[in-house]
Amino acid sequence: MSLMDFIKKQFIDIIQWTEDGDGTLAWRFPVADKEIQYGGSLTVRESQIAVFVNEGKVADVFGPGMYKLTTQTLPVLTYLKNWDKLFESPFKSDVYFFSTRQQIDQRWGTQQPVTIRDKDFGAVRLRAFGNFAYRIADAKLFHTEISGTRERYGVADLDGQLRGLMLQHISDAVAQSGIPFLDLAANQVEFAKQLLLATAPEFERLGLKLEAVTLQSVSLPEELQKILDQKIGMGMIGKDMGQFMQYQTAQAIPKLAEGVGSGGGGVAGDAMGLGAGLAMGQVLAQQLGAGLAGTVAAPAAAAAAATAATVAAPAPAANSDEVFAMLEKLGALVSKGILTDEEFAAKKAELLKKLV
Repeated sequence: MSLMDFIKKQFIDIIQWTEDGDGTLAWRFPVADKEIQYGGSLTVRESQIAVFVNEGKVADVFGPGMYKLTTQTLPVLTYLKNWDKLFESPFKSDVYFFSTRQQIDQRWGTQQPVTIRDKDFGAVRLRAFGNFAYRIADAKLFHTEISGTRERYGVADLDGQLRGLMLQHISDAVAQSGIPFLDLAANQVEFAKQLLLATAPEFERLGLKLEAVTLQSVSLPEELQKILDQKIGMGMIGKDMGQFMQYQTAQAIPKLAEGVGSGGGGVAGDAMGLGAGLAMGQVLAQQLGAGLAGTVAAPAAAAAAATAATVAAPAPAANSDEVFAMLEKLGALVSKGILTDEEFAAKKAELLKKLV
C-alpha cells in the first residue's frame, strides 16, 4: 500500500448501534472497505449484544458496556488473526449487533381448525388465537442458524416460522394440561402455560427464548358449535325425553312463525302452515302443561315406535293432535327430499279424512 492510499484510507474508531425503530433483530455494522482502528471504542447498549466475525467464524461476543478494542479485549480475534502482543495496526472484521429486547405482541392463530383429543368429546377440531413474546438469548447461535451475513434481519422475516412452531404444539399443550375443551375458556392461563412449556425448546434451538404466551380465544367450527349447543341444551334438561321434546318444540316456534308469516309456498310450506295454524296452540298447551306437571306421555322408544307405525299405516283412532303432528313430520320429510310432493299429497288426504 502506498503512502497516499494509507492517508486516504478511512478508519473506524467508534462502533455502536442506535436502533432507529422496532422490528430489527440483527444489524451488520457498515464496515465496507474501511478498517477498524486498533484501540477504537465499542459501545454496546443495554438490550444489545455485539459479535465480531472473522472470515465467517464467530470470534468475540460482547454484552452491554464500553470496550477499548485491543488484543486483550479481542482474545479470540487475536488468536484467529495470529496477532502478537505488540499488534497495534488497524484491522478488518465484520461486526454484528443483536437486539435482545422482548419482541412483544406477536400473533399466533389457527387458520384452519386443529384436531385434538378431548376426554369428553373424543376428537375435537378447534380454533385458537393469542399472542406471544420472545427475545434473542444466544446471539452466536442465532447468527449461525438464522440471520447469517444479512445486513439486517427483522421480526417479520421470522414471523411465519415462529407461528408454525406455536401451532404444531397446540395438541401437546391440551394433552399436557389435562383440561377438557369445555373448561379451556375458564383455564386460559393454564393452557397458555402448557403451550409455552411445549414450544420453548423449539425456540431455544434457534437461539431464542420464549418469554410469554397468552390465549385470547378458543372456539369450535360453526357446525360443531351447533352440535355442542344441542348437547348443552339436552344437559340442561337432563335425561327426560318428554322435557327434551318440549324444549325442541319451543325452539321451533320462531321458525314456524317466520315461515307462516312470510307465506312460504310449496306443499311442505302448506303442511307447516296447516299444522301451525290449526293445532300448534293446542299441542303446545298440552306439552307445556305436561312439562309443568312433571309428567311424560310415553318413553322415547315407545314414541319412536308409534311414529314409525303411524307413517306405515295411520291409526284409525288418531285424534286431531296426532294428525297435525304427523303432517308436520311429513312436511319435514318433503323438505329434506325424502318424500315426493305426490306422496305427501296422498298421505295428507288420507290423514285429513280422519278429521271429518
